[in-house]
Amino acid sequence: MNDSARILVVDDDSQITRVLTTVLASQGYATRAAPDGVAAHAIVAEWQPDLVLTDLGMPRMNGLDLCRRIRILTTAPIIVLSVKDAERAKVEALDAGADDYITKPFGTDELLARVRAALRRSAPDEETNAAPIDIGDFRIDVLARRVYVRGRAVRLTPKEFDLFVYLARRPNRVIERRRLLEAVWGEMAEDHPEYLRVFMGQLRKKIERNPSTPQHLATEPWVGYRFNP
Repeated sequence: MNDSARILVVDDDSQITRVLTTVLASQGYATRAAPDGVAAHAIVAEWQPDLVLTDLGMPRMNGLDLCRRIRILTTAPIIVLSVKDAERAKVEALDAGADDYITKPFGTDELLARVRAALRRSAPDEETNAAPIDIGDFRIDVLARRVYVRGRAVRLTPKEFDLFVYLARRPNRVIERRRLLEAVWGEMAEDHPEYLRVFMGQLRKKIERNPSTPQHLATEPWVGYRFNP
C-alpha cells in the first residue's frame, strides 16, 4: 500500500494524537484523530481508514469496545497502543479484533515499522502468489482476500487471513511458531507467542465444524501448527 494510506489515531491525550498525526503525516500518510471511541467509530464509518491506531483507556467507549465495533464495519488493521504490558491485556485486545499491540512508551521507528508491516500485509498482492487456493473444503481468493469454507463465505480479519493463507500454502506440514510469527507479524513479533494462540483460536471458531476438537488447524505440542485440508 502506498504512502497515501489513511490512518486514524485514537487517544484521549491530545498531545499524543498531535505527535502521532504529525509523525505519520511527515511520512506521507493522510491522518485524522479522535479523542474517544465514540468519535472514532463515527470517523471509521464515514472516512473508512486503512489503519487504526488506538489507546485502550478512553472515556465514553474504551479501546476494546472500539475494536469490536470497528470489526463490524471493516477489516482494516488495528494496532493498539497501551501502557498495559501484561499478557492478559494483549490477549484481550487481540480477542477484541486488534491485529497488533505496542506498549507505551515506544520509539517512532518501531511504530512506523509496525504501521508499514500492517498496511503491507493488508493490501492485496497482485503480482506475487495471486492464484486462488483450492484445497479440501476451502477456496481462498487471494486477490479479493476472501475465504470460502464448504462453499460458505467466511469473514476474516487481515491477520486471520494472512495466517490462514500461510498455512494453506503449506498443507500437512508442521510450521514452527517462530516461523509463523515472523511470516505474519514480522521479526518484532517473536516475543509475542500469545498472538498465535489468540488468532488460531479465532480461526478455529470460523472454519472448524467443532472448534474444541479441530480437524483442520491442529496444534503440534511444543512445536507449532499444522493445516490439514
